[in-house]
Amino acid sequence: MIETLLRDLRQAEYVHTLLNPLPVYGLALSLLGLIVALFLRSRPAQVTALVLILISAASAWPVIHFGEQAKSQVLTLVDGDGRAWLEEHEERAETLQYFFFALTAVTAAAIIMPKTWPRMALPLIVATIVLGVCSLGAGVSIAYAGGKIRHREFRTGPPPERADAQLR
Repeated sequence: MIETLLRDLRQAEYVHTLLNPLPVYGLALSLLGLIVALFLRSRPAQVTALVLILISAASAWPVIHFGEQAKSQVLTLVDGDGRAWLEEHEERAETLQYFFFALTAVTAAAIIMPKTWPRMALPLIVATIVLGVCSLGAGVSIAYAGGKIRHREFRTGPPPERADAQLR
């Protein structure tokens, strides 16, 4: 069993699939925790939620990294519509990844800066929540396209048309 797990962890597509819920589900739950902690006015609870947001947002980097490594293997497994969705998924990830990177930076600031400047705590928490909601929307958009790559049952309409195909 351990040998199988170790073998699977050497496959980029497996690691990508294993990690890809974290930037979405982890972020959603962490944001909920931060909002509750804000209403409770508990700085320790806020810091805990901020750390979870930081981990969830930063996890976008390995998800993207392993997704890029997995592309060639996934291309051998998909049909034509799946290829179109894979390209859409990749384009969305490349475009929207910066929300997660900005959220990581703002969240780190929300954890560290109030130690020196306590009045910065609330504005940074509000900024984290706003940017977190934007990042969550970006993650849902990326995941929407990603889910249609291999799951035909999720394809309720035609695949997206590529801009280069429209020029021909």
